[in-house]
Amino acid sequence: MTTTQASPEEVVRAACRDLGLPSGDLMPVRNHANSVYLLPEWGAVARVSPSVKADRIATSIELTRWLVSQGFPSVEPMDVPQPICRPPSIVTFWKHYPQQDRALPSPGHLGTLLRRLHDLPPAPIHLPHFRPLTSLGDAVATSQTLTPGARTWLAGCITELTTAYADLEFPLGTGLVHGDAYPGNTLWDGNSVRLGDWDDAAFGPRELDLANVFQGAARFGRSTQELREFTRAYGYDPSSWPGLAVLTRIRDLHTLGSFIRRADSGDTRAERQLMHRLGTLRQGDSQAAWNVF
Repeated sequence: MTTTQASPEEVVRAACRDLGLPSGDLMPVRNHANSVYLLPEWGAVARVSPSVKADRIATSIELTRWLVSQGFPSVEPMDVPQPICRPPSIVTFWKHYPQQDRALPSPGHLGTLLRRLHDLPPAPIHLPHFRPLTSLGDAVATSQTLTPGARTWLAGCITELTTAYADLEFPLGTGLVHGDAYPGNTLWDGNSVRLGDWDDAAFGPRELDLANVFQGAARFGRSTQELREFTRAYGYDPSSWPGLAVLTRIRDLHTLGSFIRRADSGDTRAERQLMHRLGTLRQGDSQAAWNVF
């Protein structure tokens, strides 16, 4: 007998029923590493994530509630019991911040947010220690899309970069890091800006949050002026620090994980982008442009 897996939309509707919430006006917003749906009647968005991330997602709810209590402009979880586990998925509900087709907040806005984040007192929450490329290693090992040669090559890169990372010294020290800080994870809230998507929050070197923005200079067309705006707002420029190249290469590889998982699920668009990114990496092309979707 074949069991049909519930779609992300069905999972959200079921979670809404669990909480006694309306879902008749449910609207899809985004589908990448997570599926996101708008619930206009409730002024909320629902995120559907793989339940293997349950511990991290539960931590993100606890952490963002603490951040809001500290006056930090994080996206805010809705005040309902959550997360809702419906294996193989997990659902969380967040306040909706209408963007009204505005351009993304600038890298300068992100630099200001990260400066405030890194200046906060230690969070009274157990955070995982950052371990580079762990989730990518899991995706590579189980992928049905990657060829044996690609899996071997990626496994070698993971070993090389985790070894290099272990030898780095970090001038900014360690503490709470967002883990996936780039302008795409910022949202307008009126004339203010909030930082979202806290699934990768961890205890680690603060340079991690800066390297993500620098990685986007080559891959996604971020300009020199935007990088200057970002480092000016943050108050530190890591461009002369020798470890930056290691962290940007780690970020390059890390971005492959969600595309591998989506390609394995049959997403042909994600598979095309995966093969493009993987091809440029294997050619040693550190300046090749990548698509965002």
